[in-house]
Amino acid sequence: MKQRLFGTDGLRGQGNIFPMTPEIALRLGLAAGQYFRNGNKHHRVVIGKDTRLSGYVFETALTSGLCANGMDVFLVGPMPTPAISFLTRNMRADLGVVISASHNPFMDNGIKFFDRNGFKLPDEVEDEISELVLGEKTKWDYPPAEDVGRAHRINDAPGRYIVYLKNSFSQHLTLDGVKIVLDCAHGAAYGVAPYVLEELGAEVITVGVAPDGLNINQKCGSLYPEVIARMVVEEGADMGIALDGDADRLIVCDENGRILDGDQIMALCALELMEKGGLPGNMLVATVMSNMALELFMKEHGGQLLRTDVGDRYVVEAMRREGATLGGEQSGHLIFMDHATTGDGLLAALQLLRIMRERERPLSELAGLLEPFPQVLRNVHVKRKIPFDQAPEVQEAVRKAEAALKGKGRVLLRYSGTEAVCRVMVEGQDTALVEQYTGDIVEACEKYLK
Repeated sequence: MKQRLFGTDGLRGQGNIFPMTPEIALRLGLAAGQYFRNGNKHHRVVIGKDTRLSGYVFETALTSGLCANGMDVFLVGPMPTPAISFLTRNMRADLGVVISASHNPFMDNGIKFFDRNGFKLPDEVEDEISELVLGEKTKWDYPPAEDVGRAHRINDAPGRYIVYLKNSFSQHLTLDGVKIVLDCAHGAAYGVAPYVLEELGAEVITVGVAPDGLNINQKCGSLYPEVIARMVVEEGADMGIALDGDADRLIVCDENGRILDGDQIMALCALELMEKGGLPGNMLVATVMSNMALELFMKEHGGQLLRTDVGDRYVVEAMRREGATLGGEQSGHLIFMDHATTGDGLLAALQLLRIMRERERPLSELAGLLEPFPQVLRNVHVKRKIPFDQAPEVQEAVRKAEAALKGKGRVLLRYSGTEAVCRVMVEGQDTALVEQYTGDIVEACEKYLK
């Protein structure tokens, strides 16, 4: 089996430990340059990053590899992941590169690519690039000296992205009189997110906007939504917005400090679009991790929920295939395909704010549509990842749980793509039953898979 560099969201790992080393980043730049240049001269690449310290290392290594293989590189500095997707399209570039480990701590980093249309690369393209990077006999097709690429620093990139986001908000509306608590996680959005909201008229109370290279996601951002929930109540704000390190997802809270996840936000946005006739086929796309309450909600309102594997890239692939315009993940990746080609936390926040302003109602009233079923997720460390249909004791435990839930809940078993872990999830309307059957399935997994 061929070794893969890329996971569900690009290359990811701890800095200076394989695969996140300068050598691999250099070879990745060479490989991407060779693949996308395809014999032509001076194709364009946009490179952005978040605020973690090791970003300097990988930015330089990637730039060297890309330029050496004849690509012109445009460096935009710390910018959200969705901003790179937008700028790749906006600048007519052939490739976009993001250096970020999203919600991970500062010692981790990652590299992911967007194609010229702003979409993440499909698995088969990543596999070809991986083969070039890891191949011991790879021969680089270096161009002649006069065709080596140049690197440029683009200083107006934040302004372009700010204007793009403001244009996604209804032209006849403002945020005048709206007070918002905004947590940027000391990450990539610290330099743009406050300006977007302020220029639309909001009063913005910021947290997580003083990155030092080491504090990204440190007890702030979307992993710690209790920070904005507390501040919203203290400040009497209308809404709290918590972004992650690369700002491609968000968690919000209403004016009472009640935290809303991606499923609850999707329910609100899907219903609003269905009422306007703006949701093709009344279809919402989400992953297998989304709560069953969202599936039942869509059915009750004449819609349908299409599920995909975990990862926003798979949500986007299904949306493109089915012609859907709204999709996302429970974790807060939300894709509004009429405006963007990838998850964008700020854009999603603006869509919520638009609905609030058009309906002239507080978020607590609008977002009370979906009450998630109790859901328990447990990790079981395993020695072997055998197919579940070859584990009869596990299958029997699952069968008993599904029979007891009587169609008002579900069981999900899946292996982690990065760890020797089996993830057991059970959800249903009865908390006691959910906890009981989660324990039974975990016990069977521990007995049979360890």
